[in-house]
Amino acid sequence: MNSVNIGYDAKRLFCNRTGLGNYSRTLVKNLYQHFPESQYHLYSPESRDIPDSNFFSSHKHIQTHIPNPTIKSLWRSRGIIKDLKKDNINLFHGLSNELPMGLAQNNIKSIVTIHDLIFKRLPETYKAIDRSIYDYKSKYSCTHSDKIVAISKSTKNDLIEFYNIDPNKIQVIYQSCNPIFYSDKDLSPQLETKLQSYKLPTEYLLYVGSVEPRKNLKLILEAYGQLQDKDIPPLVIIGKARSYKKIFNQMKSSSAIADKIIWIENLENNELLKEIYKKASILLYPSLYEGFGLPVAEALLTKTPVISSNISSLPEAGGPDTIYINPHKVEELSVAIQKVLSNTELQTRMKGRGYAYAMKNFDPLNISKQWMSCYEEVL
Repeated sequence: MNSVNIGYDAKRLFCNRTGLGNYSRTLVKNLYQHFPESQYHLYSPESRDIPDSNFFSSHKHIQTHIPNPTIKSLWRSRGIIKDLKKDNINLFHGLSNELPMGLAQNNIKSIVTIHDLIFKRLPETYKAIDRSIYDYKSKYSCTHSDKIVAISKSTKNDLIEFYNIDPNKIQVIYQSCNPIFYSDKDLSPQLETKLQSYKLPTEYLLYVGSVEPRKNLKLILEAYGQLQDKDIPPLVIIGKARSYKKIFNQMKSSSAIADKIIWIENLENNELLKEIYKKASILLYPSLYEGFGLPVAEALLTKTPVISSNISSLPEAGGPDTIYINPHKVEELSVAIQKVLSNTELQTRMKGRGYAYAMKNFDPLNISKQWMSCYEEVL
């Protein structure tokens, strides 16, 4: 594709350390590295101190626009149009479920990434006001964009079901993982020292993600309670608990495995995260619903066996050699854990085939090519 000016809603890229922020940073970084001839313009009403975002301020083909407006939400939904016109933006990409108003009227083509409609699928997990706002923004973006990209077939199906979107308007492009997960680079001595400070056991099971009801950590605790083997490895949890922390702590303290839980709340270094994945015996991810399920893909790339849920997008993230369980059945999870831990041949097969699946489906170059083809089609 010839050089074009592509604009991005980069609020999450500059302000969000996890989730949507990681998605935004990885996508733009990969596109720049594989297609440096285009001009990438990042628009955000503010910027926060996020180390991973430093990359974007040091390259001539990436322009950062942070006006710090008085009313940030108003600039992001309307005022940004003036800046897009001034910068001759050909195509605007909303990276996180929303688009500003007035793009089409000003002859600016648009694409929106829709990550999930969990607020529609599991409304009880959201406040009413949040459901209303997310619903309005997602519906507006789907209606007014030139193209919708869903991060999984599961999300595409939700868009068709809840918003009656023409399937031909929706393209599925999986997300890639942070570039560190495709690297063989060893930890620096400083990071090795930091890793040792966590005093992780030589063998452990792992959960990665936010600690909230939808993630279903309750099932993991209950499954541990059913396992009779006293030598069952400890559980390492990596993630912030948010408002659910008090409830989870009560649940944990009443569990038979309270002394087997190691909780790391503020791990923000992807190199350390990758190493913790690599050393884990199994990633447990029995979520009740996901738009994609990034920890599953990350685990596969580090050759870690995965046990996950048999619903939503998780079979897409995990591929055919992940073990899937009903996330409402405690016994299924406990049986699956025992099955993997007791069978080294199964572990070897899950590691090798899982890694091959992830490299084939979440390869940064292939995904970047899909994005460029999508941009070209819209333009």
